[in-house]
Amino acid sequence: MRHRLALRIGPVAFRIGSAWAAPLAELARLYAPYPAADGAADFTVRLEPAAPWRRIIRPSVAIAGDYTLPDAAPLPLAQGLLAAEMGMNLQMALGQKRFLLLHAGVVERDGKALILTGPSGAGKSTLAALLGTRGWRFMGDEFGLLDPESGLLHPFPRAISLKNASLALFDDVDPERLGPVLRGTPKGTIRHLRPPADAIARMAHSARPALILFPRFGRDLPATQRPVGAAEVFVRLTQASTNYVSLGERGFGALTALVGGTPARAIDYSSTEEAIGLVEQTWAAQG
Repeated sequence: MRHRLALRIGPVAFRIGSAWAAPLAELARLYAPYPAADGAADFTVRLEPAAPWRRIIRPSVAIAGDYTLPDAAPLPLAQGLLAAEMGMNLQMALGQKRFLLLHAGVVERDGKALILTGPSGAGKSTLAALLGTRGWRFMGDEFGLLDPESGLLHPFPRAISLKNASLALFDDVDPERLGPVLRGTPKGTIRHLRPPADAIARMAHSARPALILFPRFGRDLPATQRPVGAAEVFVRLTQASTNYVSLGERGFGALTALVGGTPARAIDYSSTEEAIGLVEQTWAAQG
């Protein structure tokens, strides 16, 4: 590829190539404080024209790499940064074998990790990002990396993907931490936010799972929290994992240990302040 960039994020190294300079320039600026990626990459991402003439004429970006989705629609070049982020997600989702992946936000306090998981729209990314500004260490908003051997969660503090209404919650952050506003994406308006400095400085520090929360957002939902039984937690987490099946016995053992040793609660909320309050109450109640 004409343009290349190497990134290390937590325990994973990426090699990203692009037919255009702009997406990698935006990616390099967003990840500027991260340590250099030395040695071999775990995954390769390629941003390439959907057809040869599409590099110049109405340029569109197809996501390729070690793993691909043949039917994935290309993105316009103006959304090249999003394509790079999606490319890294794709490699992890389809190729990660070392860790059990949980589609979740993860934050940490006093060496103990809080896992926030649920369907798209539940508010995982927004809550994880807000908690990262309120005394918690942000460990990631896309994947929780559970080590099957140790039972520890490893940080994967990628750029946070803020969507639609959540963008306004971060208007006052340092502009250097923000990527370009990407309008008209498949998920609406998106802007990426670089995690806090302590999340990057401590991205080699793992944490032990201490609480699993299933948030649910609804404008008319009363603020409530309730326990979730182990069988339901197990099923929900298998649905939240992209590589549970491919890890086989290791995945089953890791998930069984996580569910058996970690309390779980569900919270409903209609505003971010309600959600933050419920998180703090539930966390405190666990001791």
